[in-house]
Amino acid sequence: MTDWVPEPPRGITPLPAAGRDDLRGRRVLVGMPGLGWRGDLRADAAIVQGARTYVPVLTELEWYRAEVEQLETFAPLVPVDRVWVEIPTGKPARDEITPELFDRLVTLDGPAPRLPVPARVVTGLTGRRVVRARPTGEQRDLRAVTEPYQNTESDVCIRVARERDWYQWAWTGKTPNTMEVPIYLLWVE
Repeated sequence: MTDWVPEPPRGITPLPAAGRDDLRGRRVLVGMPGLGWRGDLRADAAIVQGARTYVPVLTELEWYRAEVEQLETFAPLVPVDRVWVEIPTGKPARDEITPELFDRLVTLDGPAPRLPVPARVVTGLTGRRVVRARPTGEQRDLRAVTEPYQNTESDVCIRVARERDWYQWAWTGKTPNTMEVPIYLLWVE
């Protein structure tokens, strides 16, 4: 038995994509202040056409399929000022992760930052992006593939898959390799 106590993972802070040269493969949000935001997207390297800069943006399913199968894929070009990069930043204090978290008001000037929420307080986990706490640091880009269940040792667990494998499941039908993780080690992004 160890004395290690899992800490909440870093939250997600969306930052404008303009001026960044590290967009390829990054998780992004697209939208416009005051109108709304769409996530579960991945960016490719920005391109310049005339005087305007655009970011090729794909759904995560299409991104992973293109990467795994080495396919050329059509990607809509989104003006860079409508693209925000999801950056893990700063660890929240334990007292910031409360049920009141869901009652926060946000500004419409940009996508809202997201604090991690303990998986044990979230319903409908299947398909959600989760972060696993480990003594060596957090593990991101995971998807829950089950709801909580009790294993043979009476631990409450969730099975998770790597995000790439989760999406590959959609286009191949091949069930992904999964791992059993105790629920107290998982947070929902």
